[in-house]
Amino acid sequence: MSVFNRESDDEFRRGARAVIALPDMGRDATRDVDSRLDEAAGLADAIGIAVEGRLHFRIRAPRPATLFGPGQVEQIAGAVRQSEAELVIVDSAITPVQQKNLEDRTKAKVIDRTGLILEIFGERAATAEGRLQVELAHLDYQAGRLVRSWTHLERQRGGFGFLGGPGETQIEADRRLIRDRMAKLRRELDQVARTRTLHRNRRQRAPWPVVALVGYTNAGKSTLFNRLTRAEVMAEDLLFATLDPTMREIELPGFDKAILSDTVGFISDLPTQLVAAFRATLEEVVSADLIVHVRDISHPDSDAQRADVEAVLTEIGALREGGAPMIEAWNKIDALAPDEADSVRAEAVRRDDVVAISALTGEGMDALLTHVSRRLRRDARTHTITVPATDGELIAWLHANGEVMSHDHEGMETRFVVRLTEVDWNRFQAWRKERG
Repeated sequence: MSVFNRESDDEFRRGARAVIALPDMGRDATRDVDSRLDEAAGLADAIGIAVEGRLHFRIRAPRPATLFGPGQVEQIAGAVRQSEAELVIVDSAITPVQQKNLEDRTKAKVIDRTGLILEIFGERAATAEGRLQVELAHLDYQAGRLVRSWTHLERQRGGFGFLGGPGETQIEADRRLIRDRMAKLRRELDQVARTRTLHRNRRQRAPWPVVALVGYTNAGKSTLFNRLTRAEVMAEDLLFATLDPTMREIELPGFDKAILSDTVGFISDLPTQLVAAFRATLEEVVSADLIVHVRDISHPDSDAQRADVEAVLTEIGALREGGAPMIEAWNKIDALAPDEADSVRAEAVRRDDVVAISALTGEGMDALLTHVSRRLRRDARTHTITVPATDGELIAWLHANGEVMSHDHEGMETRFVVRLTEVDWNRFQAWRKERG
């Protein structure tokens, strides 16, 4: 039975004291231990949990019953007693048996990394689609675990019950309830996916390219999005500040306009349930004309974070052969020491797929837009197009979105020789067909 009741759930979530236990099984030597602990603490802070202790353990032989060795479990329990913590956050995936045994021995609620991330998503989801996605991911995660209570299914917003709840009720019936609820959510999300596909097809027929921002959580995507679009998307120093995708128009050199998309941040060990549930949303990235990978170049694990992002992009099919090209925006150079920042700028100049920027100060914004524009036009080819001389809208679009090499008039028509990307050429043909 949960040690927290429903009435105290919100207070617990916002003011809980926690101890973090990081099991190091030697699988990821590319990551700094302190950075991993900082990230786990950041996840806790994202939902108002106060971290009172951080423990790091080398695990040579994971114990099926507890993951940690007996002495390590006692150290965790001691830290819980000393800090009077209500919660133990295990920064790894643990089994239901391990969770229960750790709770028995530490006398505290235990939550693993997957559960914590799902809890954050549950609290942050702002749209109906986001709430459906998170609830499905949560149910998928909990379906094979020890069932406590599922009355959170009646909630309309907020978290999804990992850190509290009203206690065990009707456990046997809950399993059937979970299956039925998951089936209903999948049907609703299928409808959302169909609607999103229709909207995406409509945008693809429109004569504007789509640029998708991707990156590790807290890399600065939303800050960059706000600076480029003058929008006010939530951009705080929090992990997973953005969950729901946002799209806005931006101005690009050589283009009439373009669409910029801000997406959910990625993270190491992103729960597979979330990747599956958010697949319809992530398809916005797959269908983009260009992907801009925003990296926190000041982070000590920046290279490992890059690998994590690319792993998810590969999983959803965004990096397939023939897919959208990708460039990198090395963000937060303002957070580097002057010598380091100069070195990063020099490296970026040497590469044709990188721009060094600071979304916070605005450094590199013009260079980034120019780079995006140039990359969108890299596969441009020359086309000869004849349009009515009186069709000012079509002629203006050719000048705004293509490189007009020459034009000459033939009676009531004008013939253009213009360089267009394959994407713009297809858009032009679809647009002209729609206009009759």
